[in-house]
Amino acid sequence: MPCTFELDVPALGYLDNNASHILKSGTRVELPLWLAEMLAVSTPSSTKPLVTLDLPPSLAPRVMNALKADPKSVDLRALAQHFYGLGARILELFEEEEVCDVLMESFRKRAAEIQDHASNAGQSQRAGGGGVGNDGVEFLRGLDEAERGLFRASHDSSKAMKAWMGEIKKS
Repeated sequence: MPCTFELDVPALGYLDNNASHILKSGTRVELPLWLAEMLAVSTPSSTKPLVTLDLPPSLAPRVMNALKADPKSVDLRALAQHFYGLGARILELFEEEEVCDVLMESFRKRAAEIQDHASNAGQSQRAGGGGVGNDGVEFLRGLDEAERGLFRASHDSSKAMKAWMGEIKKS
């Protein structure tokens, strides 16, 4: 998590690969989310917080613009394995209405595409094709963990429905 130290902190210079033992005010460093959050809420002086948090690169304006343009073309897994989980956690820390709107709309559009791939995953394979096409494989490769869970649930549901329909036709 990118954050900026607002105060000089002794003995933490190694976080910035600094030979001195003081981490200077204004220094930007990457910290684990849990640590950055703890440092942001702890205020040693009544005037300034120890650190201020910045949006992570996976939720930067460049990514938000790409999601607005075409959510299905963005490889979320390359940005963050748990992209939507990270987004939800960040939205608890920041009041970013636009980020929230973009994430919700992206999930809706991608969920429809995921459902389509999940319900058709085995059909072209049985017909002699390769399962899902190359575009489909690339899309599925870019799903974050929440979307992969959605794909599995949708695929299993589709298979169960087809099996059930086959049993009804037999009787």
